[in-house]
Amino acid sequence: MKRRPRRDDERPARKKNQLSALGIRTDGRNPVDYKDVQLLRQFLSDKGRIRSRRLTGLTPQQQRQVATAIRNAREMALLGSS
Repeated sequence: MKRRPRRDDERPARKKNQLSALGIRTDGRNPVDYKDVQLLRQFLSDKGRIRSRRLTGLTPQQQRQVATAIRNAREMALLGSS
């Protein structure tokens, strides 16, 4: 049984990068700031867990920066742990 080839309009839509959608450019010199609590809350679930790359659409480097910033913000008691 042959599979029908997938058409372009049937492809699942790619998740848009949330940081670039907000106009934030991240690189080695400008990592995500742990003091920007409002931005970091967008990458947390309702239970307080860090959302995965699959859901946020971030690059691996950006995901590491966001995760580190969230951990630092939790350590400084700017964000709750749950």
